Amino acid sequence: MNQNTKPQLLSFRAVIFDMDGVVTNTAKLHAVAWKDLFDDYLQKRAKNGKADFVPFDKKEDYLSYVDGKPRYEGARSFLESRSIRLPYGNPSDSADMETICGLGNSKDRFFEHLLHEKGPELFDSTIRLIKQLKQLGIAVAIVSSSRHCQVVLEMAGITSLFEARVDGKTSAALGLKGKPSPDIFCKAAKLLGVANRDCVVVEDAVSGVQAGRKGSFGLVVGLNRGHNRDALESNGADIVLNDLSEISVSDIDALFRKKVLPIALDYKDQIAERIQEREAVIFLDYDGTLTPIVARPELAVLSDKMRATIRKLGEMCPTAIVSGRALSNVKNLVQIDELYYAGNHGFEIASPHDSTILYEKGKEFVTAVKDACQRIELQIAGIDGAFVENKIYSLSVHYRLAAPESVAEIERIVDEQLGNYPNLQKHEGKKVFELRPKMDWNKGKAVLWLLQALHLDHPETFPIYIGDDRTDEDAFRVFKGRGMGILVSDIRQDSYADYVLRDTDETRQFLMMLTTMLEEVHA
Repeated sequence: MNQNTKPQLLSFRAVIFDMDGVVTNTAKLHAVAWKDLFDDYLQKRAKNGKADFVPFDKKEDYLSYVDGKPRYEGARSFLESRSIRLPYGNPSDSADMETICGLGNSKDRFFEHLLHEKGPELFDSTIRLIKQLKQLGIAVAIVSSSRHCQVVLEMAGITSLFEARVDGKTSAALGLKGKPSPDIFCKAAKLLGVANRDCVVVEDAVSGVQAGRKGSFGLVVGLNRGHNRDALESNGADIVLNDLSEISVSDIDALFRKKVLPIALDYKDQIAERIQEREAVIFLDYDGTLTPIVARPELAVLSDKMRATIRKLGEMCPTAIVSGRALSNVKNLVQIDELYYAGNHGFEIASPHDSTILYEKGKEFVTAVKDACQRIELQIAGIDGAFVENKIYSLSVHYRLAAPESVAEIERIVDEQLGNYPNLQKHEGKKVFELRPKMDWNKGKAVLWLLQALHLDHPETFPIYIGDDRTDEDAFRVFKGRGMGILVSDIRQDSYADYVLRDTDETRQFLMMLTTMLEEVHA
């Protein structure tokens, strides 16, 4: 994959690393300790005539039965694979007792000896990635089933790299279940103050990958340290690598955003929990979100049911329409005075009722937009299905009705005329080319400005943005981690959104569900 390039804004907030086999090569020591333990025990059973001696396989048996699991669970799992059933015993059992706990404690002694004899070995590529993540403000935690985690980190001199640690001692104290239960990962995310869905999990054990999937973490990266690629993939790893040198921070970000998004309607309880007592602020795109995409802009008429739904929601919390349409146009289409409106991708923003313009951006570009509009209109006049829309602060060249073979010519004309206007820049949407002022302004900047203008830019506010177009990604990004983005789309695509709705009907269902949630909070 590509070398690391610094992303402007990452779609994930934290990475949780397993220790053994991911950060340190202590998995190798664990495998040796397990082999020393089991070979000794199996030989004793063979001498007593209980079974033929078949040695413990450091690759197959280790990966299949003990890798990533708490030591007592690992001991039980392997013994059962050999049809050996022992009493569980007690964690205080001595190492010479023939119980699950006794054998587990014996393994612990083997491991401690090897650790102090050989010392922990680090995976340099993992340490480099962790340092890059921390430089970018990403929270980092480490998890391990081992009770020796802290000692290993101290011996390796890397304790300070991790903001949170959940290990075997933590699990014993809190009663956390071992992998494949997601308990230790969930606890690490909680200690970091980050939701599971906003975290990346990096694991080399199948049980760890299973835990990452069960915990609904945003991305699960599997490391193929022991020739178990197929098992990692089949158990839920989103990507399997041989080493973390094969991936960059920007690669992780791209993979995170390309995952299939959960359908918002299926996560009512989670969304209600996220909102809790915070003040919801709703931002809604228009075309493709509140109305289906149609052949011509003027045909996108809001249904009476959708208008009634939005009006009721607007009574419960501040609500704004954020559209690429001209301000006057989108206001005439929605016809709800109680809302805020941001037209032209936020270049013009109006308050409710009296239509007072709260903010205007790019007024000095109006003449250039008008001139470019006229020139492009003349040149595409002979192309069936193509037309230009002057939106005062920007212009749109629509080609949804044009023949596919005409699109390249339409774009050529747009690009040619763009060369005459160095203060404008081209953007692409759904079957449309747009020319907007060349300035650092977009829907994301606009919704942040509106939050600040309304004195709602604080932790007690929960902003929700719903949109369907790539122009809405700017808003999804600014709310990542502090609010919620919902993409309206029936196809899988790269997005910074947290959830998806498949069409405008589902948008209306979600808005109704959201209104009910807010009514219950305010009751």
